Amino acid sequence: MLILSEQLTTVIGRLKGPARQGLIGRIRRGIEKEGLRVDGEGRIAQTPHPRGLGSKLTHPHITTDYSEALLEYITPVTCRPEDALAFLADLHRFSYRELGGELIWPASMPSRLAGNASIPIADYGSSNVGTMKHVYRKGLDVRYGRIMQAIAGVHYNLSFPDTLWQQLQAIDGAEGQALADYRSSRYFGLIRQFRRHSWLLMYLFGASPAFDDSFLEGREAPETLGLRRHGEATRVSPYATCLRMSGLGYQNKVQAQLKICFNSLSNYVGTLRHAIATPWPAYEALGVKTGEGWQQLNANILQIENEYYSDIRPKRVARQDETPSQALEARGVEYIEIRCLDLNPFLPLGIDATQMRFLDTFMLWCLLSESPWIDDAECDHLDDNRRLVVERGRDPEARLHLDGVERRLAERGEAIFAELGEVAELLDAQEGGSPHAEALAALAPRLRDPAQTPAGQLLALLESSGDDFVEATLALAREQAAQWRGEAMDPAREALFAELGETSHRQQRELEAADNESFDDFLDHYFARAREPRGTPMV
Repeated sequence: MLILSEQLTTVIGRLKGPARQGLIGRIRRGIEKEGLRVDGEGRIAQTPHPRGLGSKLTHPHITTDYSEALLEYITPVTCRPEDALAFLADLHRFSYRELGGELIWPASMPSRLAGNASIPIADYGSSNVGTMKHVYRKGLDVRYGRIMQAIAGVHYNLSFPDTLWQQLQAIDGAEGQALADYRSSRYFGLIRQFRRHSWLLMYLFGASPAFDDSFLEGREAPETLGLRRHGEATRVSPYATCLRMSGLGYQNKVQAQLKICFNSLSNYVGTLRHAIATPWPAYEALGVKTGEGWQQLNANILQIENEYYSDIRPKRVARQDETPSQALEARGVEYIEIRCLDLNPFLPLGIDATQMRFLDTFMLWCLLSESPWIDDAECDHLDDNRRLVVERGRDPEARLHLDGVERRLAERGEAIFAELGEVAELLDAQEGGSPHAEALAALAPRLRDPAQTPAGQLLALLESSGDDFVEATLALAREQAAQWRGEAMDPAREALFAELGETSHRQQRELEAADNESFDDFLDHYFARAREPRGTPMV
C-alpha cells in the first residue's frame, strides 16, 4: 500500500475543502498539433502551403513548423478538454477542403523521404519577420539537417488559475511574496518534478518505435536501439517507446553542454541568453552569409531561444518588442509547454480527452509534490532514465535509476499512479463525475502490459499485417481523411476560418509593405534588444 509523503498528504488535505467549494478553479490548456502533408503514396508533399488555409505567418490557428509541408494547428485556450478537441477537429475538417488529394500524416516519424532536399523549408514571405523565420530554418538545416525537423508531435500547453495559486500561497505562508514571483518559483518546481518523471509520459504515450528506411539516409543509428528490419523498408526497435525523443530525433550534443535543469527562472534565462550570445566554432566554420545569402541567423550555440530542445518549457506570451526570455524575466511564467508527446496514429487528432485529463492530473501532481533543486549528478541520471525509456521502455527487465536505487518501470509507475489518484480527486471535485480518475483507470493497464501502449499497438499492427511502416500508416491516414471529409463543421467556426484566412493574407501584405529597414539592420536591432534584460530577474 502506498504511503504518500507527509508533505503531499498535507497539501492535498488542505486543498480538499477549497476544491469542493470550487476555489481551485479550472485548468486552462491549449493544443499545438503538427502533421506532415503527404501525397497519396505517402511521400512528403512538395506543394506550397494551400492558400485557402491562410497565411502561415499571421494566421492564429493554422501555420507550419519547420517545413512547408509540416502543418501546425493551434487551438485557443480552453477550460474543457472537449472544447479544445472540437476546435482541433474542425481545423482538420476545414483543411481537408483545401488539400485536394493530399493527406495529413498521423504519425510522429515522417513519411517516405527522398533525401534532405525533399523536405521543403517553410517560406513566410518577404517581410523581415518572415525572412527571419525562414533563415532560422536554413540555420537548422546546416546545423542538424532537415530530416530531424520533419518529425511531428503534439505540444500541450497548460496553466493553473490564480485561485489555486492563492490557496497554495496561503498554505506555504508566502502571502507577502508577489504572486508573479511565487507563481514562477512554483512553476519551476513543477518543471523539476516533471523532469524527474517525464519518462512515464514517454512510456504511456510514446508511439514511435518504427520508421521508414529513408529517415536514416545513410546515418548510423545508436546500437542501443537494437534496430531490426521489418518488411522491405522499415526499421523497428522492439522495446522502444518514443524514438522521436531518442538519439535519432530531437537531440543535439552542442546543446547538451548547456546543462539546463530548471532550478530557477534567473538561471534558465541567463543560460539561454549566454547560449544565444556565445559563438560555436563548428557553426562559425559553416558561415553565416555566403554568396547565396544567409545560411543562419548567427554562429552562436543557439540562433534564437526556440532552438533549445527540451521536453518542457516555461512560457509567457511575449509582446511585440520582446523575446520569450525577456517576457519571462519581466512578468514571470504564465504557462507550461509539454513537448515530449508523440502523435498517436490511431487517434484522428493524435490525442484524446483521456490523455489530456491524465496530463492535467500529472502536472498538478508535479506542482503539489516536493521538488528540490536538481544537481549535476541527478541531472545526468534523469537523462539516463529518459534515454532508457525511449529506447527500451517496453522491456520487462528495464530498470530506472531513482532515488539512488534501481527500480522496475512498472513498479515505480504504479506508485506514481497511486499518488495521482489522490490528485485526481481534487480535480474531480469540480466535475460532474470522475473523468480524471477514469482516465487513470483507463491508462493504468499499460504499466504491466506494454502491448497496450501506442508503441506496442503500432508494432502489433506491423507484425499482424506484414506491412511496412509507410503502408500501415498510410492506411490510417486514408481512413482518417475519409472521416474528416465526410463530417460537417460547426457553421460559426467554418465562417471564422474562412474570414481568418483572408485576414491573415492581408496582414502579411501589410507587414511586407511596412518594412522600412534592410534585413541586416532588422537582425542587428533584434539581437541588440534580445541582449537587454527586462524587469527584475525572478528567483
